[in-house]
Amino acid sequence: MDSYGDLVAADDVLLFVNAAITSTGQREFHSDAGEQRLSLDFLHAYMLGNYRDLYAGVLALDINDYNAVLIIRRLLETTGEATADQRRSEGRLIAARLATLPPQRVYGLFDALRRARVNNRRSRAIMRDWLSARQDLAFDAVKYRSGLKRALRHAHLVPATEELGTFVFAPLARPRYETPLLETWRRAHYEQAALYELPYTVAEGFAAKHGIPRAVFLERIAPRMTRLETLRLQESAHKRGSTELRADLAGMPLTRLATYVLSLPVEDRRRRRTELTHALESAADRVAGSHRRSWGKVTAVLDDSFSAFGSVHKRRRPLAVALACHYLLAALAGDYTGLWTSGRTDALLTYPYGPTPLGRRILDALDTSPSRLVIVSDGWDNAPPGLAAEVLRIWRTRLDPERRTSIVHLNPVYDAAGFDVRRLSTTVPTAGIRDAEDLPALAELAQFAEGRTGLAELITYMDARAARTMSEHHQERAR
Repeated sequence: MDSYGDLVAADDVLLFVNAAITSTGQREFHSDAGEQRLSLDFLHAYMLGNYRDLYAGVLALDINDYNAVLIIRRLLETTGEATADQRRSEGRLIAARLATLPPQRVYGLFDALRRARVNNRRSRAIMRDWLSARQDLAFDAVKYRSGLKRALRHAHLVPATEELGTFVFAPLARPRYETPLLETWRRAHYEQAALYELPYTVAEGFAAKHGIPRAVFLERIAPRMTRLETLRLQESAHKRGSTELRADLAGMPLTRLATYVLSLPVEDRRRRRTELTHALESAADRVAGSHRRSWGKVTAVLDDSFSAFGSVHKRRRPLAVALACHYLLAALAGDYTGLWTSGRTDALLTYPYGPTPLGRRILDALDTSPSRLVIVSDGWDNAPPGLAAEVLRIWRTRLDPERRTSIVHLNPVYDAAGFDVRRLSTTVPTAGIRDAEDLPALAELAQFAEGRTGLAELITYMDARAARTMSEHHQERAR
């Protein structure tokens, strides 16, 4: 491949990575779900057809689960088009990525392969290996029984034990199970007390069957609920104006915590300021880890304009990413300034409102003389339009050609019409971002978008990430 071809390939890969990080095929503020899916499907087909090795290598990067599943499915559907070496490399990448996916996503993938009649030897082996690595198949049999049953049938696999096989295919055929969780599930059909020993999503169905009042059920099942289940119910309760649950914020992932905070009415946030601020700062410190206070002087421009609302499917998601980045950058920086497009100074009380004067806020940010400028925005600069691009162009070409100030634009929204995240300027690298937790890695990846490094360096970076991912996978399996 010549040097021009290398640049095109590198640009294509980065464009796809941005899409795979940000888009989940759902409606965004400026595009509907159909446009999102059509645009994303084209990119997947283009990458698979032109850069199969790089397409598979993207599995080792910080893309979202939705696109990881799409990549795995397309690789398995086209096994016959891969060389023996490609199949081996892809198999390792697929196994490592499947180990990080939520089980419901994996069972959904297996079911999609079944419906598509993909039943080659490699897909069966991957399904077999993933199931054999599950720590508690009895738990899966209770919580994901339909998915497990279809996977076993499709891959022609024999359950690990006769009892497990009976439960999966004819659960009420036995008068008693030796495995405690399976026996608890059987008893829950007749004993109300037994359902409180089951996973929340399974117990919920039994509670409805027994006619147990919702408030009573939630109070008694609370010890069995995961933190994320508690958070989801808490967010749902706030939408209904209910206070039936109180989420335990300790240990919550940073972006998920920011989403929860923004779901609260402003008055609730003001009343719980100390608790919420401590939780966000603690979550940010966990993400920063050993890099805490190591980034020097950092200024962030954070978009809280009306378009940060997102959509009914991704409610306040862009704003949640910006809020989480605000607290993470404060933890990473030795000296931090956060500037919101609205002009607000109280991050905890932010909400989507007004136009997007990115150009003005970038001018304010550059006046602070930062060593790093991070812009978190969907890129729709409209007050006035185009000012941000002009400010960044003049800064880069005339005022700071030596690049003393590192600038990166992180965009949480996929632009279906442009097949990429919307960029502010050709002089500044833009990377898609799904979760604030990925910010340090994305700031590293963004260097390739500046055009100062080529395809060879990008491949080296992706190979290193793949090697690290697979090493972590093998270490986890050895435990």
